[in-house]
Order: sequence, then structure tokens, then C-alpha cells
Amino acid sequence: MEKIIKLFTYLKGKNLRHFTVMNNIFFFILCAVVSGISIYIAICLMRTLNLVDYSSEQHKLHDINTPFVGGVGVLVALFLAIVVQASIYSEIFEKWLILGLCSLIIFITGFIDDTVKLSYKLRFIIQFIVALIMSVVGDLVFTNLGGVLWGESLILSEWVAIVFTIIFITGGINAINMIDGIDGLSGSISLTTLSLIGIVTFVAKDQHNFMLTIALAGGVVGFLYHNLRYASKRYARVFLGDNGSTLLGFILGWLLIDLSQGKNPAMTPVTAIWLFSIPLLDTVSIMLRRIWLGQSPFKADRYHLHHMFQKAGFFVTEITYSITLLHLLFGVIGLTGLYFDISEYVMLLGFLLVFMGYLYLTLNPWKFISMLRNLRVLIWNIRLGFARPASCGVFLNSYSTIECENMVKMVNEELEHNTNFSIRIFKQSSPPGSRCNHFSITLNIWLAKDDCVSEEMVEQKIIPLEERLKERCGILLRRLRARDKDFDLRAYSSGHAFGESLVVSRRGLGPQALIFEVIRQV
Repeated sequence: MEKIIKLFTYLKGKNLRHFTVMNNIFFFILCAVVSGISIYIAICLMRTLNLVDYSSEQHKLHDINTPFVGGVGVLVALFLAIVVQASIYSEIFEKWLILGLCSLIIFITGFIDDTVKLSYKLRFIIQFIVALIMSVVGDLVFTNLGGVLWGESLILSEWVAIVFTIIFITGGINAINMIDGIDGLSGSISLTTLSLIGIVTFVAKDQHNFMLTIALAGGVVGFLYHNLRYASKRYARVFLGDNGSTLLGFILGWLLIDLSQGKNPAMTPVTAIWLFSIPLLDTVSIMLRRIWLGQSPFKADRYHLHHMFQKAGFFVTEITYSITLLHLLFGVIGLTGLYFDISEYVMLLGFLLVFMGYLYLTLNPWKFISMLRNLRVLIWNIRLGFARPASCGVFLNSYSTIECENMVKMVNEELEHNTNFSIRIFKQSSPPGSRCNHFSITLNIWLAKDDCVSEEMVEQKIIPLEERLKERCGILLRRLRARDKDFDLRAYSSGHAFGESLVVSRRGLGPQALIFEVIRQV
């Protein structure tokens, strides 16, 4: 560590852009490598101690017991940045000390919550205390909301600013946690936001926050190496866990406040909400939906954005890439408004319009899901991604591109209003001599726990659907038994199907799927 500090001190003394660039590149690579190694060590340790996220839990969709220590890599990268910067820039040592202390409290709270269930009230109390420390001791508050009143700056009084900051920080902490539902999503969203923040700090020549940002980006990259799915790795080796998602949410909130406040802010507060768009939109909309339905805003459900993509038949990697690209688009809009001097109230109005549209889709999820299904039908032949037939069984039928598209449209139109379902397309081996692609179709009909207490209840739900498809569309359904245990009805046939586990989840049981092959009636 001493050699690293000496290197950075030497480079700092050089007034050459070349050395500054090499300095930052080296630091990013260092943090990514250290993060990846730290997570690997933590994975081995957690497996030894048998502290993992059990696949046997009722709401889980993964097939292997997976450690939840992704936050370790982010925390190590953060402390590496704090140690280096506190050594080089000793005049702001207190700031880095407060950041490190608050981050450590958030991480430990999240780790305990991953291991043993904590009540949401206790978690909120701890998050409130951390936000209060940041606001009062660290003097990092939202005092100026920018020119959102037709160009006039909205200045908050001291106590109102503290309350607003606490709400923003606790909201940011839980927003990243709430979107952490599938492999790679929260990490990719956070990395996108950090990249956009990196552009802001680079343009503003804010070396302190720029170095912190690239360190955290390196930490997230180290995590995504173990978490993302790709060709040679079908499952995540580690989950971010509450320890990692809440930590990232807190640090992103810290950076957005720090960069949008002060005498010479690097960006406007309105830009900050664009850079944090997807977590903010999803969390606020889903909580308003629950309140609208007379439910607790903290009651878990399956109507987050990634859940609706799943119900529309998208695969995990497709969902991660699609939502990340959407988040990047919103972030670019925010930076465009910042650097092209678009009025802050215009940018705020634009964001509110986006929010109202998103809220409408959240309140009418099946319209949104139907839109996503139709979108996927239009572009599926470009191959967003095809599942392997081995994941659901052996298919006996194959259809041309046009036949497949027509059948998908008929099923979607027939079932979209009163059935929770998803459609998936599987690429088949083409017949000898054929130059055309051939496909099979599966229909996943999702049932809640109460719908599949017994085989008889399942038949009562499914038979009318089968008959309607046969009569109106000439489509037959052939029942498949999924090889994934999460779709196995035998798990619901008697008593408590899932064994006791060390980790007690606070999330409820999600819907389970019956899988059918879609067959054209001859």
C-alpha cells in the first residue's frame, strides 16, 4: 500500500495529462482486480461456513446455492480509494472518514440482513441514522434544488434540507436494493450511473470524485465478472446481496448530492435524477401502485420492471441489457440537458412526463406486458436470445419464421387480458437441405401458490384455457415438465415442500410456471 501511495503522490506532482490518464487507468484496473479477488476469497469462505442464498427457498429462481457477498468487492474498492485519497489529499481527510464510516455501517447492516432477517423498521432506523450523520456531521445536504421554478433557484432552509437529504439517501439505498432481482441488473445499472458520473467529474476537473468514481466502477466490474451470465457461465457465482445493493445505493446518493451542491456544482440537481432514473422511477411507481391498491408500500410483489420483462418472455440477459440501455438513454438525456444549457424546469418537466407514463404502465401492468410481448415478436427473429430446448424438454414440432410469428400473435391476443403468461421461442435444428430457420414455441402459464395446492386445482385453472385456444385459434397445448425444480408441481402436492434454511427470506413466494409446447392443430 505504501508503494501505491508513493506512486500516486509522484504522479500527482506531475503536471502532465499523460501521467494523469495513466494514473486513473492503473487505479481502475487495480480496483477491478482487487475487487474480483476479494469476492473470490469471500465466496470460498462463505461456502465453507455454509452462508449462502439457498435455491430451495420459495421465491428463488436460481438452481444452486449462491453466496451473497458481492458487496465485499465494492467495499474493498471504496476503502482502497479512501486510503489513497486521504493520503494524497489530507486536507479533506474528515470527508473520507465520514464516507468510510457510513458505508461500513450500511454494509454491515445489509450483511446481517442477508444472513438473518431484519425487520424493515430496524433497517430504516439505521439508514436514517447514517443519512443524518452524513447530513449533520459531513455537511453534505441538498440545500439548492436548482432553477426548477422557471429559472429561479429553489433554496431550502437548513432543517428542510436535512429532511430532504435523509429522504433522498434512504430512498436511493432502497431503490438499488429493490431492482436487484435478476443476475447483473443492479450491478449494470450502478456501473452505468458511475460511468455517467465519471463524465461529469472529468469535465468538471473534480479529481477527488473522479478517482472515487473510477475506483467504485472498478469494484462493480470485479463483481459483475462473477455475477453476469455469459457463454461459458450460465449461472451467477455470487449475488450482490443487500450488503452490496444498499452500499451502492448509499454511495451513488452521496456522489449525486456532492456533485450537485456547493459554490461550483459539477451538475444540476435535475441532472442527478436523470442519472438515477430507472431505480427512482421503478421504486416510486411500484410503491404508489401498492398504495393505490390499498396495500403496504413495503409489501413485496412481482411488478417491478424486470418482472414485467420476465412475464413478457424475455430471458435474464436480455432483461439486463435492455433495462441497462434504457437507463443509459435516460442518463444521456440528462447530460444533454446539462451541457446544452437546457432550462432546468424544462428538464424537470420532461422527467415528470416520463414518470407519469411509467406510472401509468405500472398501474396497468398487463398493457405494458402485452406491449413488450408484441415488441419481442417483432424482433425475436433478430435473436435477442433463444433458450436451449434442453431446458424444457424435447420438442416434436418446428415452424417457419412466419408460422411461428402468427402463432405467437394468436396466443398473445387470446390470453393477454386474463392470464399471467410468457411466451418463449426455441431455435430448432433445420431439416436437411433447408436454408430457413425453424423454431418451436413454449407457453409458460404462471400460477400463484394458492392456484397450485393440488393437481386438481391446477387442472381447473388450465383446462378452460386449453379448450379456448383449441376452439378459437386451432392451437393445441402439450404439457411439458420443466427440468428446473422451481417449475415442478410435485413441490406443491403435499405439506411444506421446501426444507428449512439458514437464510430466512422477507420476500414472498412468487408465481410458478406450467410449461406447454404450442402446437398447430392439424
